[in-house]
Amino acid sequence: MDTTAAHGPELDSLHPMEKKILVCLDRDSALSDTELIERTGLDEAQLRRAIGWLKTKEYIDIASELTELLVSLTEKGQDFAHKSTPEVRIMTELEQTNELPMTSITGNPDYESDDLAKAVGNLRKSGAITIEQGMVKLLDSQAAQQFRLINDFLRELSGQTRVQLDRLDPLKQEIARAGFHKRGKSKGIFWIDEQVRRTYRLSQRGLAIQALMNTTEVAFDEISQLTAAMLKDGSWKGKTFRKYNITLPSPRVIVGRKHPYREFLDLLKKKLISMGFEEMRGNIVENEFWNMDALFMPQFHSARDIHDVYFVKEPTLAQSIEEPFATNVARCHENGATTGSAGWRYTFDRERSRRLLLRSQGTVLSARTLAQKPKIPGKYFAIARCFRYDHIDATHAPDFYQIEGIVLGEDINFRHLLGLLKLFAEEVARSKEVKYLPAYFPFTEPSVEVHIKHERLGWMEMGGAGLFRPEVTKPLGVDVPVIAWGLGIDRMAMVALGIRDIRDLFSTDLDLIRSTVFSL
Repeated sequence: MDTTAAHGPELDSLHPMEKKILVCLDRDSALSDTELIERTGLDEAQLRRAIGWLKTKEYIDIASELTELLVSLTEKGQDFAHKSTPEVRIMTELEQTNELPMTSITGNPDYESDDLAKAVGNLRKSGAITIEQGMVKLLDSQAAQQFRLINDFLRELSGQTRVQLDRLDPLKQEIARAGFHKRGKSKGIFWIDEQVRRTYRLSQRGLAIQALMNTTEVAFDEISQLTAAMLKDGSWKGKTFRKYNITLPSPRVIVGRKHPYREFLDLLKKKLISMGFEEMRGNIVENEFWNMDALFMPQFHSARDIHDVYFVKEPTLAQSIEEPFATNVARCHENGATTGSAGWRYTFDRERSRRLLLRSQGTVLSARTLAQKPKIPGKYFAIARCFRYDHIDATHAPDFYQIEGIVLGEDINFRHLLGLLKLFAEEVARSKEVKYLPAYFPFTEPSVEVHIKHERLGWMEMGGAGLFRPEVTKPLGVDVPVIAWGLGIDRMAMVALGIRDIRDLFSTDLDLIRSTVFSL
């Protein structure tokens, strides 16, 4: 059999970069990326591209693969290496004077406020300084030795591009990990990233094509494009032109698209509108009356504590509360008025009702809608940004989206509500498991909580729902049953999009955005 004839087309399809790699490799020994760059003269990008082609054609195999962690300085780390860290700068000043007014530190334009607060806190925690009556005093300069070690390590790295983490001594490894912030490169002083080192060798197919190259005259410099200038000056004569291989995968075409969470919100809104719901809108800054009082939440309720709600610093109060709702709600709180309830039995504070805050729940939009003579029967929804103080973790954030809705009509009941909640859990969140638990809310009776199961994080509360109490609806001029729900869209989206961390819903990571796909 004529080997040359059999492999001729394959040889012709090889790119010059592929040929340079093939002649360097053999079956028995493997070469790394660095060694191939040295032997072929290709740069890193060219080598990576050619390696990809050869792997696709099954001409080479990966002999070994090792992941290394590399440490480098962030922009802030480089700045600290040049100027010294805030802790070291503060200690240097204190060692000269023993004490400093706190204002001389806080007023220093060389310090950023976040860096300063963190540095002072670190020094106090280590026992190096104390703060008494506005004066920063030196306690133990030896206690700040750890910060000098960090400073020395920064200067050591400032002249280097990247250093392999496992080649550092254990103390420096610990310093690098402590100063690394994965979710915010601008916040940390060290950056740790992964580098995969591979070695390659020829496969059986690669050995065959290499043998053919050894018996055939191979052109390592080929022209891939015939231009008008070459035709004009005749420089194309005597040149070797590269043949095209239409079986190779085409380059990835990256097109613009919306953020996956934005798509999720838009499609959710479209689905609700198609079901006959009308959208409710309102301001992020609300007064306490509509956010809480109109929802029959007593003014001594724990949710009004400063640790749950963000109050507006300036201005602190709304100009006025709309009548007759201000009077109706006040009477309902005090004695139940005409609702058949005994109320909360306390003196209602109208001045407190005017306090301004960031809305803490989308239900405020339902209350305002009920006061605006809604359609009966009617269906309304809102996608509301809400704010509550909360510890940030994989399933909690201090600001979140809530899908708020109400349905009102003469024949509306609790079974209608459960049906809608099931729709949200299964059709929107795409949860395979749903459960309902009894709950208490000041403004609904009966009340229910909906829980959905995330494949990795387990059960999560999706939100609360119930029938509005007469103490909510009657003071606002509505005398028919109203079902209401306030569900956490962020957690629904986590299940629907297969995301493990709620913070990834707002990620700017382009690879994550491009790879996250869903459909409602």
